[in-house]
Amino acid sequence: MALIKSISGIRGTIGGPTGDNLTPVDIVKFTYAYCKCLKERKAPFGERYKVVVGRDARISGEMVEQLVVGTLISCGVDVVRCGFASTPTTELAVTFSEADGGIIITASHNPRQWNALKLLNEKGEFLTAVQGQAILDCAESGDFDFAPVDEIGCIEDHDFTDEHIDAVLALEAVDVPAIKAAGFKVVLDAINSVGGIIMPRLLKRLGVKCITLNGNPTGDFAHNPEPLPANLTDLSATVVREKADLGVSVDPDVDRLAFICENGEPFVEEYTLVSVADYLLDEAVRKGVKPLSTVSNLSSSRALRDVTEAHGGTYYASAVGEVNVTTKMHEVGALIGGEGNGGVIYPASHCGRDAMVGVALFLSNLAHKKMTVSAYKATLPQYFIAKNRIDLSDKALIDRILEAMKEHYKDEKVNTIDGVKIDFEATRRWVHLRRSNTEPIIRIYSEAPTQEQAESLAREVVSLANEVIANV
Repeated sequence: MALIKSISGIRGTIGGPTGDNLTPVDIVKFTYAYCKCLKERKAPFGERYKVVVGRDARISGEMVEQLVVGTLISCGVDVVRCGFASTPTTELAVTFSEADGGIIITASHNPRQWNALKLLNEKGEFLTAVQGQAILDCAESGDFDFAPVDEIGCIEDHDFTDEHIDAVLALEAVDVPAIKAAGFKVVLDAINSVGGIIMPRLLKRLGVKCITLNGNPTGDFAHNPEPLPANLTDLSATVVREKADLGVSVDPDVDRLAFICENGEPFVEEYTLVSVADYLLDEAVRKGVKPLSTVSNLSSSRALRDVTEAHGGTYYASAVGEVNVTTKMHEVGALIGGEGNGGVIYPASHCGRDAMVGVALFLSNLAHKKMTVSAYKATLPQYFIAKNRIDLSDKALIDRILEAMKEHYKDEKVNTIDGVKIDFEATRRWVHLRRSNTEPIIRIYSEAPTQEQAESLAREVVSLANEVIANV
């Protein structure tokens, strides 16, 4: 597997020759480039700099952490080492410690052999496209200049888990008394990563009885770590067996969130954001807050748009990628935003995907609605999404396929800010094709009022793509 370099960081599999996988050489090179660009961005020269480092429980995590921390201090940068920490915990730790930036060591939903560096600014948010490109350019230059021995950085160890939980519980929209009064029972699947550390502690403080599956942070993932229904069969069965109110699944770095209904059926990760937005919009309307706006990326469910407009608000779409979503959220002053992969971004907390915030808001909603999860799901706009892919690393061929789609569907509503999205407004269907930021593939997401319609649209588009490939 080729090393994947993007404006949001560097990602690859551990082991193998330089250039093909994420090697120690790559880790040092990109950490150095991050330091150099940070110093240039945060001049004057000569000032002391501080960077937060946190990691999920991947088997390679300790090795990567040692390389990252060693490179940072060799560049004269002080390090706040969080150890095991969720991605949102590390993001918040940047502001808690008044640091100049942060590096998160996680490959998110990717399997156990992957790891990555995710890079943050002084707000604990992902870097802009321009800042990310500067780091890529610097890393490739090979021009390294480390600090003299008397100027190397120092290391401070600090666990920010409790500060993160305190911050979640302090949010005005999190109704702790209502959650405690509801007496919820929840089954948690923590995938043997850092979710097994922070999520049970949060649920306990919310007065929720928590049954934890795969809670030991060994990094030996119990199943494919992406929180999709096919990977959550044990969670579903346990929810039914234990007569629980809710099943909760998080990915290895705990920025994505998926729910299981009390009957064992998937709530569907696309509806994680929709349900939280529904609750916050209800609360905002009740309090007379205006204007109301929400944001999600182009590959996310139309249901968020429907819910937002039903509350008298305005929905905005962004390009795929968390930094693109947060940029649009800042631009429009969004109440809530995120991604259809189960990523909830609530600016009242911080502008990053946060499963802890998502769980607390969802349980507040459930406590107010006094409904089962399945009954509540039935009140939301009903759409079905199909997620497909074409493994194709040839950039020129990918571009050809996207151009062919634009031409074929030119009479429909076409959006090209990120790949090609075609909206069929009359039938409430859409399909989005784009090059993945994290894998050498084309992602093809389609949505419609029925699963068959969504799958049929996907098959139609895949067939057109294969025609382009066959004619090369």
